[in-house]
Amino acid sequence: MESDKRVEAYIDRHQDKKEMLLMLRDLLLDSELQETIKWGIPCYTWDGKNVIGMAAFKAYAALWFYQGALLTDKHNVLINAQEGKTQALRQWRFTSSAEVDSQTVKVYIQEAVKHQKEGKVVNLRKPKVIAVPPILKSKLNDDQTLAKAFHALSAAKQREYSEYIMQAKRENTRIKRLEKVIPMILEGRGLNDRYKKV
Repeated sequence: MESDKRVEAYIDRHQDKKEMLLMLRDLLLDSELQETIKWGIPCYTWDGKNVIGMAAFKAYAALWFYQGALLTDKHNVLINAQEGKTQALRQWRFTSSAEVDSQTVKVYIQEAVKHQKEGKVVNLRKPKVIAVPPILKSKLNDDQTLAKAFHALSAAKQREYSEYIMQAKRENTRIKRLEKVIPMILEGRGLNDRYKKV
């Protein structure tokens, strides 16, 4: 596989994880996957489809497998980093270079590539119906402009706002959260848009 200079730059920016990232990258470059950068991080694709991502975090370096729930995971190393939200994605974390067992990592990479070639994907469960909290529902009933803006948002954004308000334990906090998000809803923004790369 051809290497991508942007990946080298990414690795150079993470000196404390550089050795682990280089080891993982070598294993990925030795596969049939194509190296690129997506969302600012190294991504390895087959036939244009994302198969494996690699990144440095504060406490570890990680590989994540986009269809990781399909992997056999004989060594029980894969985790669901967002239990309850993520259905297909699985992550493998490494806190030191000694944890990068080349043979084992290769087996996981090969299985992920095999599944991609065969077109296997995790059958995603449909998202639950959005439970709009009573305080937001009442506000939407009273303000048609707000209701129109809220219903124009994607289901994911509606869910983010609903959960954000519902997670507050105290009524006073729920009211403050509602007041905070109304301008964002009217602008058509999602609660977490500021964290997403454009």
